[in-house]
Amino acid sequence: MGRSLLIVDDDPRVRASLSRALGVNDISVSTAANAEEALSAVSKDLPDVVLSDVRMPGLGGMELLTVLRERAPGVDVMLMTAFDDLPLVAAAMREGAVDFLVKPLDLHQLRRVLERVFDDRATRAHAPVRIADAGDVARKRLVGRDPRMVDVFKIVGQVAPTRTNVVIRGESGTGKELIAEAIHASSPYAKEPFVAVNCTALPSTLLESELFGHVRGSFTGATADRRGRFAQAGRGTIFLDEIGDTSLEFQSKLLRVLQEREFYPVGADRPERTEARVIAATHRNLERLVSAGEFREDLYYRLRVVEITVPPLRERIGDVVPLAEHLVRKVSNAQARRAPTISREALDALMAHTWPGNVRELENCLTRATVLATGDVIRPEHLALGTTTEFTPAGRLTTLEQVERDHLVQVLSAVKGHKARAAKILGVSRPRLDRLIRRYEIEPDISDNPA
Repeated sequence: MGRSLLIVDDDPRVRASLSRALGVNDISVSTAANAEEALSAVSKDLPDVVLSDVRMPGLGGMELLTVLRERAPGVDVMLMTAFDDLPLVAAAMREGAVDFLVKPLDLHQLRRVLERVFDDRATRAHAPVRIADAGDVARKRLVGRDPRMVDVFKIVGQVAPTRTNVVIRGESGTGKELIAEAIHASSPYAKEPFVAVNCTALPSTLLESELFGHVRGSFTGATADRRGRFAQAGRGTIFLDEIGDTSLEFQSKLLRVLQEREFYPVGADRPERTEARVIAATHRNLERLVSAGEFREDLYYRLRVVEITVPPLRERIGDVVPLAEHLVRKVSNAQARRAPTISREALDALMAHTWPGNVRELENCLTRATVLATGDVIRPEHLALGTTTEFTPAGRLTTLEQVERDHLVQVLSAVKGHKARAAKILGVSRPRLDRLIRRYEIEPDISDNPA
């Protein structure tokens, strides 16, 4: 059976090289210099697969994808781009692209992906094509081009339109909450609340009240009814960070919520319904916890319908430079100042560090450097990296907690205790900032400014 491919790219060299590389194994290849040419070609001779660049004059690849979904829903579309915009990957997958590739292309990988797409077409030869609903793209800007992060955002785009439970795994500081927010922001319920809860910040009894609420008089100090986080989330998303550190008693109550879609506020005799999607995250090995009897196996399977693993920064060191440049711009914008330039020597120092605290440590480092930089240039001495610290799992928690505390202190000091400005720089809500200040027992003279 013949297989046809249309390559769409405004660079003639790319079109020529891809035609030579892919025009094998009975694949018939044609090319187009832009989206308009591609649509004209599709109207005359429908290809099986379209491989299109994203950034082109006139209509871009995303617009071409949208038009092809309407006019030729049987065509599979693959997109490629040289730009570091991971939420674009999520948006493309959500809009119905079958895959997304980052330039410079690995031709061996491209051939494997293309063969898989053709094989999938043969398998579903007479089956209807499922098209995802349109909606908002991820609002959070996550930066990088590492293939593992591209794969993460492919999954984000695929899972976002659903109400499926998700577990996000990865070391502390890798950005698990940002991934959860990206799923929520790409979902049809993006206008509903996104509610984040750190399960390690409260003891089990208070965590139950925090999530499910309580009725007046249910325990000492409960002077009024209180709505819990599940009620506050509505039809949105509730993000349970560090789920692996919760008690078995709490886990059994959470399991009921996932099974029955209802919960009892503390002290209540009637349940309340919930439609919130649950996304959980952990840095711990859940399988080992299950084997040790510290985590319920039935809850493990209820939560782990879809699993996303976020790689640590040391395993995607090529993302350090674009992340650093983005974070410097972010901090500078929040401080209403011009972003300093990162010197070549400082970039080399950032690349040489092992980043045990992951992206959180990098942000802490660059927040300090941006505040201290003189002459609008960040130099190695502004980074205060010291000797590169090797990553050791046994010492991780102390290191990461210190990194987060140092980051908070640096930001609060830089803005002279102005909490609203600090929360904006850190990208957190005011209530969450207050919780972090209490958790790390930051001195009142740093955090007293309530503005």
